[in-house]
Amino acid sequence: MTSVPGPSSLPPGGYVHREPGPLRRALPWLVLAAIVLGLGYLGSVLVDSLQGKQKSFSIYFVEHGWVRFLAFLLGAAGLLALTSFLGQRLGMVRTGRRISYWAVLGTQLTHLFLILVVLVAIYPLLYVLIAAFDPRNSLFAFPDFSNPNILYRSGLLPNLQVLSYENFAKLFEGFTVPLWQLVLAVLGGAAGAALLLMKGVGKLSGRPEGLRTPMRWAGWLLLGALALIVVFMTPAQFTGETNESKFVLSVRNTLLVSGITGLLAIILSTTAGYAMARLRFAGRFQTLLFFIFIQMFPVFLALVAVYKMLTDLGLANTFTGLILAYSGGAIAFNTWIFKGYVESLPESLEEAAMVDGATRWQTFLRVVLPLSGGMMVFIFLNQFIGTYAEFILANVLLTGVEQWTVGVMLRSFTTGQFSTKWGVFAAAATLGALPIIALFYAFQNFFVGGAVAGGVKE
Repeated sequence: MTSVPGPSSLPPGGYVHREPGPLRRALPWLVLAAIVLGLGYLGSVLVDSLQGKQKSFSIYFVEHGWVRFLAFLLGAAGLLALTSFLGQRLGMVRTGRRISYWAVLGTQLTHLFLILVVLVAIYPLLYVLIAAFDPRNSLFAFPDFSNPNILYRSGLLPNLQVLSYENFAKLFEGFTVPLWQLVLAVLGGAAGAALLLMKGVGKLSGRPEGLRTPMRWAGWLLLGALALIVVFMTPAQFTGETNESKFVLSVRNTLLVSGITGLLAIILSTTAGYAMARLRFAGRFQTLLFFIFIQMFPVFLALVAVYKMLTDLGLANTFTGLILAYSGGAIAFNTWIFKGYVESLPESLEEAAMVDGATRWQTFLRVVLPLSGGMMVFIFLNQFIGTYAEFILANVLLTGVEQWTVGVMLRSFTTGQFSTKWGVFAAAATLGALPIIALFYAFQNFFVGGAVAGGVKE
């Protein structure tokens, strides 16, 4: 009969440590063996399926390539095991502590896996970027069997000797720029360069506080110049006959729609989120549930209703109708985000302001909004990026090349059965991504901080 240890015999942690049983210790190794056997079986099936089939012009076959690949894996595993052993020994000599070899090997395997994931993620972007400079108007990297480099011989990399700016030139064909827009562009470019320079100097010196005021002024100058160019750019400046010559106009249309939608998202979501967080009224809980409920349905389920409503209001094929449709869809998610952020703020700040005589509206404007700068930037960027990449609503509501947004314009380059303009598509996609990259890089701290602040309640 086994005796149960009394309270006095328990260790400081309050529990008795029990060694895992043999089955539990063997379970990870059994799972690993099952994974390895499964991958081996899938590889053999893939090899059998490829053998005996007609070779495609886009696939480079290597005789007994799977043997070479397995040999490469074994060599890489051996090299990794050797470097892990050396790293373990050097670490023990430097720190004087015992270091587990398997821990070092696991760390190196993790790093290798992350490097492979990064390479796999970057390769399509690199491929599209190279295709943007390829005037042959093709996404295929044709194999060059005479090249000794296996990357060119297999078609993983295209021929870099034929690259040119021809595809980008087609996007600016017939585009005229008035003098005032050129001056604003120069001022905005100078402000952007000064902003980057001051940001770099601040990081190197470790004292960015003294540069905050000039950086703020440079940022406002850059945004103001960009806003004036976008608002006052007209279709008459684009005299080209092809769709690709109107691409810059589609970027202007998208920036205009996305910018106004982002501002409306801030106005609607901040007011609605504050009311949901601080006010108690009939139907509040039901409204919040309704906001969650409508998020379950994709946007294309409402296409017929939205199109009918905008047609009856005379807003079909207008930016106003598209902006209203986007703004209505932005309320639910952004309201929940801002509500969570407001609930994390101390309510005593607002109570102190109301004791001093401020109304609820003044408290919202002078207390809550000044503390919500990062959250408002997050809401704007979240809505701007989502609207910038949207295609379904814009394709249904907008007709005519002068009204198209970037997504609809890109689709027009790939609709022809025998005239797909892949090179122009890649060039336009590269240029169209620059505004999003610039905005995200400039406000990445606000974007990440706003997402975290809106999802955590203190």
